[in-house]
Amino acid sequence: MLRQVVLGAAAVLGLSQGAAAQGYNGLELPPYQVVARDGAVEVRDYAPHILAEVTVEGERRAALTQGFRVLARYIFGGNQAADKIAMTAPVAQSEKIEMTAPVAQTGDGARWTVTFMMPARYSLETLPQPESAAVVLRQEPASRQAVRRFSGRATERRLAEEEAALLQWMAGQGLEATGPVAHYYYDDPFTLPSRRRNEVAFPVR
Repeated sequence: MLRQVVLGAAAVLGLSQGAAAQGYNGLELPPYQVVARDGAVEVRDYAPHILAEVTVEGERRAALTQGFRVLARYIFGGNQAADKIAMTAPVAQSEKIEMTAPVAQTGDGARWTVTFMMPARYSLETLPQPESAAVVLRQEPASRQAVRRFSGRATERRLAEEEAALLQWMAGQGLEATGPVAHYYYDDPFTLPSRRRNEVAFPVR
């Protein structure tokens, strides 16, 4: 069972020493350690990190584009200090669901959160304040996530297939999702689909 694998791997990796720094094509990634791996699936322990977040309404793809633009404006100087902040990866998107409504919303009118991780050298106190009130800076707590990686285009159909496959895998390992799915995009739109890194992820316990 995965629960045994996770605990054993955690001991081997020495998670008490903190999550390892990660990089992707020269971009900083959220700090995490892999505690179990099974083909395209990894269980990761993420360390706390800071996110810049915006909430957008509408269809998923359009919301992702709109949210990306708002956040990009912030890191490219649209802040009170006019500072430029290094780009990181991935761009993350998840449905905005109230704590009391665990059933995912679907269709037009859904609310999405789009986030950029802030570089580790910043704290909430040292980050420049956004000019746009739509951008929220917040501390993301430590979490354990089940993540499934895939390449190609992140179409609605493909995302749904990958989510279903990940949920099936989780069920077989006795892992329970504790929140909505998140989509992670690591590459720009000009990257060939076969070279793209995409992921679907659920927080788990």
